[in-house]
Amino acid sequence: MPRPDRAPKLLVRAPELAAEIAAASGARRPRLLDVRWRLDRPEGRIDYLDGHIPGAVYVDLERELAAPGSPEATGGGRHPLPALADLQAAARRWGVNDGDRVVVYDDNEGVPAARAWWLLRRHGVDVRVLDGGLRAWVRAGYRLQRSDAAPRRGHVSLTEATGGDVASIDDAATAPQRGVLIDARAPQHYRGTVPGLDPAAGHIPGAVNVPTVVHIGADGLLRDAGEIAAHLSGFGVREGTDVVVYCNSGVASMHSALVLAQAGIAARVFVGSWSQWSRSPGRAVAVGASPDAVISAV
Repeated sequence: MPRPDRAPKLLVRAPELAAEIAAASGARRPRLLDVRWRLDRPEGRIDYLDGHIPGAVYVDLERELAAPGSPEATGGGRHPLPALADLQAAARRWGVNDGDRVVVYDDNEGVPAARAWWLLRRHGVDVRVLDGGLRAWVRAGYRLQRSDAAPRRGHVSLTEATGGDVASIDDAATAPQRGVLIDARAPQHYRGTVPGLDPAAGHIPGAVNVPTVVHIGADGLLRDAGEIAAHLSGFGVREGTDVVVYCNSGVASMHSALVLAQAGIAARVFVGSWSQWSRSPGRAVAVGASPDAVISAV
């Protein structure tokens, strides 16, 4: 089991963030990014305008944290990775400069914020997730701002990703033989008992179901690193295990990557996730509560 004290600094609590904001000024203030997004309400700007952490800039997950195009056209699922140049242009619109400390948050269990965390971190940005998100900020009694933010354009230069954090569809297919393949979706989607937005229901054969939300406590905060590591060990996930994680379209899986990193475990994300797998002719589909269950083909 990994030692929790070796986990990198990935999260910031609301009181800590408030103290950082109060103590800093100008360029030294943390750059705050509001990643409001839900599957049933993907446009989060209205919620952002209704109240956000003072100084936070709205980030559009659909348009800025994903490449344009339909899954059928791109072949990469519903939320493919944005091109580096496009992500850099967006980060500059958000006012991010080289050397900035960035904090991302949302009001949806940290799941969409983790998408921003994963993307920015892999391109060299010092970024943390606000633990508990906007709800934790409000619960702590801090004020909100109800006007739009128009930051001065930034000059950040994102670095090329070094690789090793992305899994291909073929990597996902063979992951159960090499290590552990984690399906981060809700059990009903894993089992294939409810229809989704994709053409088939079920899971990748051999995948174990570890919904990303099980790592979130009743207080909305991420569970202790040691508790996370102990839970994951029950699925055969330990430090050094070859782990690939997927979800519906590459959003929740990046939250699971954050969770794993908090426990000191590296993981690769199959970005296309189920939205790519279920559109790939000839791929096997398992339906039921066990990793292999009843298998058919797409």
